[in-house]
Amino acid sequence: MQLIEKTIKTKLTDNAKFYGYVLDNSEEMDINRRRPAILVIPGGGYVMTSDREAEPVAIKMLSKGYQAFILRYNVAPVHYPASLLEIASSVKLIRDNAEAWHVDPDKIIVAGFSAGGHLAANLATAWNSKLLKDYGYQSADIKPNGLLLGYSVISSGKYAHVDSFKNLLGDDYDNEAIRESVSLEKQVTADTPATFLWHTYTDDCVPVENTLLFADALKKANVPFEMHIFPKGGHGLSIATAETAIPNGYGIQPEVSVWPDLFATWVKNTFNN
Repeated sequence: MQLIEKTIKTKLTDNAKFYGYVLDNSEEMDINRRRPAILVIPGGGYVMTSDREAEPVAIKMLSKGYQAFILRYNVAPVHYPASLLEIASSVKLIRDNAEAWHVDPDKIIVAGFSAGGHLAANLATAWNSKLLKDYGYQSADIKPNGLLLGYSVISSGKYAHVDSFKNLLGDDYDNEAIRESVSLEKQVTADTPATFLWHTYTDDCVPVENTLLFADALKKANVPFEMHIFPKGGHGLSIATAETAIPNGYGIQPEVSVWPDLFATWVKNTFNN
């Protein structure tokens, strides 16, 4: 296995951290194997990046046979669009190293949780935008081929997790046009990649309507998606097992812990593995 650690540098920042867990090929199996890549984007309200939604998720993805990567992006007091450039640069880095890292460059999936889901969905809806082109990115380099969203922050409207948007935008939060531009249910187009979404009905931090609004936008844009709304469970469940539970036991939700298996089936069906 290759363990990778790199610093992501963009035109706005030079200190985001990128980590990778890359399975090597073997002559006993398939020396030329190319695997899907999962870029994990942990949440944290754009004020931190959660350990619970980083390495444990990457290791779970590794166990499913994917190459797994993590982006520790900049958060407040660094503001938009810094983290968007960092995730774009991370996808480009994976694609540029596809051969060395045994990655299929047409199967790069960005996977975000909570505010990290907002960042993942931001790239998924803006990879071919004028904004990113103005920063020097070529759309083909940074295009995600798939999107995984877990209890994600999406909307800056009625169902917003307000603090996430305040941390993301800083002084620009009061600018309605900018706030609307990062309300991602309004940014979905036919160019948004196929998406796997999950949330819990009882999430009392980021309302389930965020996922429902994004799914509705995907349907209107004729973008394929699979969505799972679990009846119980709070926010920030990660893989929903003891591995990511906090010391008081919160975070274990057996009926939710099936989502990685559901996701793996979705990957197989979507990319014909």
